[in-house]
Amino acid sequence: MKIVVLAKQVPEADKVAVDPETGTLIREGVTSILNPYCEYALDQAAKLKVDYPELEIEVIAISMGPPQAKMALLRCLELGADKGYLLSDRKFAGSDVWATSTAIKEGVANLVPEFDLILAGKQAIDGDTAQVPAEIAEQLGVPQITYGVDVKINNKRVEVKREVETGYQILSARMPALVTMSKGNNIRRIPSMRAVLDARKKPLEVFSADDLNIDEEKIGLSASPTQVDKIFAPPSKTGGEIVDGSDPKVAARKLFEYLKVNGFLRM
Repeated sequence: MKIVVLAKQVPEADKVAVDPETGTLIREGVTSILNPYCEYALDQAAKLKVDYPELEIEVIAISMGPPQAKMALLRCLELGADKGYLLSDRKFAGSDVWATSTAIKEGVANLVPEFDLILAGKQAIDGDTAQVPAEIAEQLGVPQITYGVDVKINNKRVEVKREVETGYQILSARMPALVTMSKGNNIRRIPSMRAVLDARKKPLEVFSADDLNIDEEKIGLSASPTQVDKIFAPPSKTGGEIVDGSDPKVAARKLFEYLKVNGFLRM
C-alpha cells in the first residue's frame, strides 16, 4: 500500500514580517520549517504504518518549491517517510493555488500513479487558503475528506474521524482517496538520532516540469487565475482599559460610567 503525504516548507509564523513599502513578506533571515499541519499528516501516515503492518505501507512525501525545500522533505524522512520527491523548477514560480495543485497533481500521477491514500495538512500556516489539497483531489478524480483527526483503514476503504463545529463525524470513502488532517491527537515529534542518520540514506529526488511532462501553459504565474496584489499586516490594536476589581462597588461604578459616557446605555 502506498500513502502519499503532501508537504510544504513555510516560514516560521512568529518570525514573519511584512515590508510596509512593498507589501511583501520579508523572508531574509527567516527560518523555514515543515508546515505543522503537514507534519500532523505525516504523523498519521507513520501511525498507519505501525497499526497495519500486514499492508506493507510505503510512505512517500511530495513537495513543490525551491531547491531549499529539500529540507522540509528531509524532515519528512526523519519522521518516517520512506522516500521524498521535490518538484522544483523556475517554471513553477508565481503559481497560485490552482496552478500549484495542477503541478502537484501531475507529480503524484507520474511518480506514484498507484497511490492508495493521500494525506495532507488542512492548510499551510503561511497562506491559510486550505484550497490546494481539495483541488488536487478534484483533478485526480478521487473522493476527499477534510479536517480529519484520526484515520483507519478497513479493507479498501478509509474511515476518518472528522472534526466539525459541533463535535465529530465519522466518514468513510473508497480508496484511492485524499484526507486533510487537523491536529487531533497527532503530534509534532522530535526524531531520534538514529532516524536523523537513517534519513540521509533514504531516496530524495528532484524533478523539473520537463521531467514530468507538465504543460508549461498550466503552471506558473501566467496560468494562475488569482494573483496576490499586496500583503499587509493588520493594524495594531490599542490596549483596553483595566478596571481594578478589588472593590466591586467602585469597579461597578467605573464600568457604569464608561458605558454611559461611550453611549452604550440608553437612559
